[in-house]
Order: sequence, then structure tokens, then C-alpha cells
Amino acid sequence: MRPLRATVRLQLHADFTFDDALRQVDYYAALGISHFYLSPFLASRAESAHGYDGIDPTRVDSELGGEAGLARLVEALHAADMGILADIVPNHLAVGSENPWWQDVLAHGRTSEYARFFDIDWEQSGADGKLLLPFLGDRYTQVLENGELTLEWDAHRAAFFVIYHEHRFPLDPAHTAALLASADADADRDGPTPERFRSPETSHPERWANDPLIAATLARHDPATEEGRAQLHALLERQAYRLAYWRTANDALNWRRFFDITELVGVRVEDESVFDLSHAYMLSLVERGWIDGLRIDHIDGLADPRGYALRLRARLEAIAGRRRALNGERYEDRRPIYVEKILGHGERLHTDWDVDGTTGYEFLDLVSGIQHDPAGRESLTRLWREVSGRTDDFAAEVQTARREMLDGALTAEFERCIRTVDALARLRPETREFTSPAIRRVLGALAVGYPVYRSYADQDGRPDADAEDFDHAMQMARSQLSAADAAWLPLLDDWLGGEAPGAFDEPERTLRLKAVTGFQQLTSPLAAKAVEDTAGYRSAVLLSRNDVGCEGAHFAYAPKRLHEANRERLASFPRTLLTTATHDHKRGEDVRARLAAMSEMSDVLVPRMRAWAGDQRLYDSGETPSGGDRLMMLQLLLAAWPLELKLEPDAEFADRNRQALNDFADRIVAWQQKAMREAKLASHWLAPDETYEQAGEDAVRCALSGGDLTRELAEAAALLDLPGAINGLAQTVLRLCSPGIPDLYQGTEFWDQSLVDPDNRRPVDMAARREALGSAETPDSAWKHWRDGIVKQAVVQRLLNLRREHPRLFSEGEYLPLEAGGAYADYVIAFARRTPTLTLIVVVPRLSRVLSPSSAQRELQWSDTALSLETLGLTGSGDPWLTSAPVASSSELSLHQHLSDFPCGAWVWTS
Repeated sequence: MRPLRATVRLQLHADFTFDDALRQVDYYAALGISHFYLSPFLASRAESAHGYDGIDPTRVDSELGGEAGLARLVEALHAADMGILADIVPNHLAVGSENPWWQDVLAHGRTSEYARFFDIDWEQSGADGKLLLPFLGDRYTQVLENGELTLEWDAHRAAFFVIYHEHRFPLDPAHTAALLASADADADRDGPTPERFRSPETSHPERWANDPLIAATLARHDPATEEGRAQLHALLERQAYRLAYWRTANDALNWRRFFDITELVGVRVEDESVFDLSHAYMLSLVERGWIDGLRIDHIDGLADPRGYALRLRARLEAIAGRRRALNGERYEDRRPIYVEKILGHGERLHTDWDVDGTTGYEFLDLVSGIQHDPAGRESLTRLWREVSGRTDDFAAEVQTARREMLDGALTAEFERCIRTVDALARLRPETREFTSPAIRRVLGALAVGYPVYRSYADQDGRPDADAEDFDHAMQMARSQLSAADAAWLPLLDDWLGGEAPGAFDEPERTLRLKAVTGFQQLTSPLAAKAVEDTAGYRSAVLLSRNDVGCEGAHFAYAPKRLHEANRERLASFPRTLLTTATHDHKRGEDVRARLAAMSEMSDVLVPRMRAWAGDQRLYDSGETPSGGDRLMMLQLLLAAWPLELKLEPDAEFADRNRQALNDFADRIVAWQQKAMREAKLASHWLAPDETYEQAGEDAVRCALSGGDLTRELAEAAALLDLPGAINGLAQTVLRLCSPGIPDLYQGTEFWDQSLVDPDNRRPVDMAARREALGSAETPDSAWKHWRDGIVKQAVVQRLLNLRREHPRLFSEGEYLPLEAGGAYADYVIAFARRTPTLTLIVVVPRLSRVLSPSSAQRELQWSDTALSLETLGLTGSGDPWLTSAPVASSSELSLHQHLSDFPCGAWVWTS
């Protein structure tokens, strides 16, 4: 395989296909990228914008160009000595008429060859052995009465379907002949019998275009008549599924879904036959040499993440062995496996999964944390409490959101877990008093208190690495429960992995393992929905600490934390991915960088935001929108303010600026609507409050109307320009030089001021990036016109070329934190990467406001601050990679001399 040095994440869809990606191979090769990290490209729903709604894992999506298009891209990449890291989705598939396996299950029920493929509980109480399909817009009887359910004949498939808007529900094929026979009996005529519909002639659909039996069958089930509706109802009652109102999903669903998305059904990849069927095609692409590595989406949703990862590794190793045997291919590096996994505070990725690391959210959190000024927390916290009227305790918001999820969006999943534990309790006389209501209370408290996404217990019990997190959950639950309920916690501890399920006889063994799996598959979506999709939109002391993967309860980190994490990563997962922007981020990496700069300027910005939060120029009501929503809007207006939208003093807005303001307002309004609905306080996806949302939109458009208030906001936003840019460059340098594999999100080699999806999936202006790359401008030169983003691209290219020129320095180089001395020693992050022949020294600033005499001056004032190099044993001078001057001294690096004109530095010594 091609050496993996750096990836670029590309989002594929109908408007950006394999051929579109192919046209950018030369650009990314010149930038220094080694691999395209592609979003899921196996068949997904028509017009999918992201590929995570797969329908068939046995083929490439035709909208992207099919296998032929993928082949062309692979050929171009290999010609440039580049490869592909493929994103795969083992956890779920999309339901609906486009999914042939799902349709087969609907038609045949539990006798379908694909019935075991999906995570369905056919025995769930109240389901009557049927698959619940909550896709109706109203109660079933009302939909039926309205005539919205119709029977139709599909001549190409020689089958009847029940149609409801875009949904197509197949009938059991065994019913087709019976339906036609009934119609034939009613017709009282001579003619062909229904048996012919089971003959080879079914391959000629034109034969049935005007068939009277089909017409009679459809007429007999005409929803416009009372008799037709009765017949249609009777027909549906005989199917393997039951149609229901969509609102019943959270209470009665009997199949696992992706979080609370009822259009995505869980797949049982823990079953080896299901694993093989769903992975055979992708693994065939690996065997052909088309795919160099795999990224596993949402591994925490699987029943057995460790078992899955080990099985996948075994398949990849078997492929490697066959390729060596066939053509003698030399494998210097194994094919990497990356897992999309959000690590909680203090959590470590398990080292016995045989994977190469995560997709890098924990690095995003680290860099964000060290760029926040802890001194700004108090005033920002006070502002939040005063204006929002809500707590600043992020952990408390998470706890509240978790309880709401158990009582709402995830009730069906919670109840399924309760039933399993209840069955376990009924097995023994000594546990029969653990009643269902008590189980609900105790299990709920344990789930609410779980501090990370999940544990990883299996048939061998709970791993030692998970013990601390489970103990924390036990303590949290104990503090919330009565003494009588808390007395059951040790029993749950044993059942949920404290004791190995495999040590018990049947049926207890199976029930224990089912309880363990059910609890772990509950806490994962519970954490995601409560933290990312709820608390993150309710608590906003500073929104930069609320992004995916960030620890919202921790406002700032000391640089020591970054150094410790870098050293640990080098030792445990040296090839893990490092990211500061993803397709899931809620604010672009440079928006977060500007938000972080707000923590340094709280003395200036807090009074202004307090005044704007009650400004009558923005709001008609004193209560609507809420204070929290007002502060979040203000934070985003300042942090995402377009850099090209610069106002001249006392000048009117030019026409192009007015259009830019309108475009910016549209983006903020779209973000705000999503934020309000995700918060689930004043509005909700399931019950939008249009009046409330309109008040928020009105405020945004007033703020950006071009008047005095707009000018005030622009002036405040300008204060963040240079500190935000410096933060943006610093996080770029840290990502490219820290241990691990840097990942670039599409387009973010220029400033990334995107918001939550779909804003972060807008088309990228590749022409501008190509032109800038062709200019070959140095970073320090591009810093003079930093607003256009070329400086960031220049830094990316220089450091990626450094990685290409000295790969071992980054893959194996020792990591050494460096201490600065002098007046501004606390405002430096520095480290060395070292091999026997090379030493790289990296220096970036943090909390740069104190280093700038004014917000408009690019030069930093370092005074006597310097790095001591004596312990490194350097000889000769260090060659610059970001700045122009070499470091002549081998004993000291003066920041005044080397980092005044450009904020970040990297120098290489060769011995």
C-alpha cells in the first residue's frame, strides 16, 4: 500500500462524484496529501448528501459513478502514489423501498433470508410477532379512512404493493395468487387463471398491462369505498409488519435504529454470516488493492466493537497473506483501521482491538482547550447565568438531557433493555423482588450517570479499562436513588459485566449477555443525543467548548495536557488520525479559533454582549427568544463574521457588502433554527414553534441589516480577527506536527468559517485554491494579506512537504516538550520531534492578545522570551520551514528574533 502521511476528507454526493474527486488529485498531491479519505460510497439512498443512509453494501453507488468511476479515481491516485481511506457504515442501513434486503424482510417476515440481518425483536410484547413500521403521518385508522393507503401492482416485479406517499410496502408473495383468485371468483367470467402469474411469463410485464384480474383486485381494495378500505385493512393485517403513526416509534419500536432516526435500522454484524455478507464487497476492493485503509463509522453502536474490530483485522490480514502469496507484494505497513469513537474525559481507546486509532475528535478537544484563557471563564460564566437564566454547569445540563432522552426519544430502546433485565431477574427466587418499576428506576439512574459513551463488556465480562467509568456511574446512580433502590446496584453491576456471562449456564448466559449488550447499546446513543444534540445547544458559556468530541465541562486546558497526550499517543497509537474539522463539526475550525479568542477578550466583549442581549433594536419582546438563544446568536455572529466583510470607518455598505450580509444572515438563520430545535426547549424538531423561531430570525436579520448595530457588531468581530487567525495557524501547525496522521477536511486549507451541516458541506472553491497553490507564496509573505486564507494553505503545504521529505521523523520521532523562559513563557507551546539524524523544533503562541499591542498589528512582541535548546545537543543551524531566517544558535531560540513577523515556527536540524 501507499505510505500513509496525511489524509483529506472528501464528501461525495451526486454533485461531487468520483470524477470530480479525480480532477483534484493533482492539486492534493501538490499540497502533500497521501490519501483521499472518502465519505461512504457504497449504494445509498437516491440524492443522499452524505452516504450514511446506505441501502446495499454489495455495490458502489451509481450516483457517484459506480465501480467504473471508482476505478478511474483509483488509477489516478495510484499514478500520483496516493491511495484511499474508505469510510464504511457497519452499524445500520436505511429502510425503505430502495433497500432490497429490508423489502424482503417486509415481504417474508421472519422467514426472510435477511431477517437475521437486521436487529429486530420479533418477540417484543405488544408487537404480535410483527415488525412495527411507524411511518404514517397520522393514526393508522385515520390514514386508512383518508384513502392515503392504496394497493398498486408493479408489473416489473409481478407483485402488489401498498403505497403511502414515497413508501412502498410489499405484500407477502404468497398472497398474490390468493388475491387474484378472489378477484377471479368474483369476476364470473372465462379466461386465464391466477396460476399463470406464477409461470415464466412473469418476465413479460407488458402482458399484464390491461389484465382484468389485476384491475379487479385493485378495484376490490379501492380505498375510496368502505368495502375497499375493509379489504385493504384485512390484507394489511395478514402481513409481517404493522403500519403505525410515526409518533409511536419512541414508545413501541421493536427494532434497533441509529440513535433516534427511525429511517435507519441496526444491522447485526456480530453475526459472522451478516458480517461476511455486508463486508464482502468492500473487502474485495481491498483485495484488488483499491482501498488502503478503513474508517469505521459509529463503532459504539455495535453489539461487540472489540469482536468486530478483531474480525475485520483478521480479514485484512488474510487478504494481505493472499496478496503476498500471489504477487509477492511487500507490505511495509498494515492496512489501518480507524474507529469513529468519541473519548470522554480521561477515557483511553482500548489497546486490544487491533485498530490504529480514532478519527481524532480527542485531538480537536485538546487543541481547543489549550487555546482558551482560563481567566475569561468567570466573566463569561456570569454573563451566561445572568442573561440565560440557566446553569453554567454543563454536566448538569447533560444529566437533565439524558433523563429527557430516556423518557422521550430513546424510550423504546430503554424499555427493551428493561425487559431483558426483568427476564433475568425472574430466573432466581432471590432476585424476583427486583420488580420492573424498580429496574426502570435503577437502570435509568445508572444510564444517566454513565460518564462516557459506553463500556465494552462481552461474554468474558467487563474489561479492567472500563472499571473506573462504571464505578463512577454507580456512584452517580447511588446519589440519585432511594436506599431501597440503591441496594440493587451491586446486582446490576454483576449482571452488566461485573461477572462474565460466559461463566453461567443457559438460559442465564444468554440473558446476561443480552442485558450487557442492551445496556451498552443504550448508553451510546443516550450520550450522543444528550451531549452533542441537546446540552451542546442549551449551555453556551462559550460555544467553542461544545463541539463534537469536546469536553463542555472543561473550559480550558494547560499546555501540559497537550504534551502528555502527544507522548501517550506516540506510544500507543502513533498512526491515529488528528483532526480539527470533520463533517460532523458544529462550528468550523477557525470559527472555534475565534471563539477561543473571545476568552482572552472577555473584559471588552462581555459588556457589549450583555447590552446587545437586551437591545430593543434586535428584539420586540423581552422574553423571546430566550437569553440563552440570544447569547449563542451573538457569539456566532462575531466568531463566524466573514473576513472579507470589512467595513471602512464611517462608510456606507457597498452593494457587494450588503449581499454578503444577506448571505451571512441566511447561514446564521439556518444554523439558529437547527440550534433551537436541537435544544428542545422553546422549539423542537417534532413540534417546531414557528413564532419563536421567527423571533430569532428577525433578530438575526436586524443585526445584519446594515445599520448602526451592524457596524457595532463588525467592530467587535474585528477584535477577533488577528487573535483568531493566529489560533487558526497554531492549531494547523500542531495538527501537522504532533504524533499521528493529520487529517484535512475539504476546503479547510483556507480559513474555515463554516457552521453545522449542511453549511460545512457547501461546495469548495477549488479554482481559488489551485491558483493560490500555484503562486507558491511563502507563509511569512502570505501573512501580510492573511485574510484571503492563502497563508494557511502555505503552512499546510510546507509542513506536509516536510512530512513527505522526512517521514520517519513524524512516524517514529521522539516527542520532547520544550519549556520557554522570559516574560511571555506562559504564552508558548513548543516541542521537538527527534530521530538519531534529525531534530524538528515546533513553536506556536497561545493567548496571543497579550503579545499584540493592537488588534490590527500582525507583529508579536515577545520581549526576552526564548527557548533553551542546550539539552537537545544540537549542532549547526536549524533550517526554517515556515519563516525565512535559520536559527544559527544551537543553544537558544529567541522568539523576538524568529517569531515576531510570523506567529508560528518550525526548524529542522540535521546531524
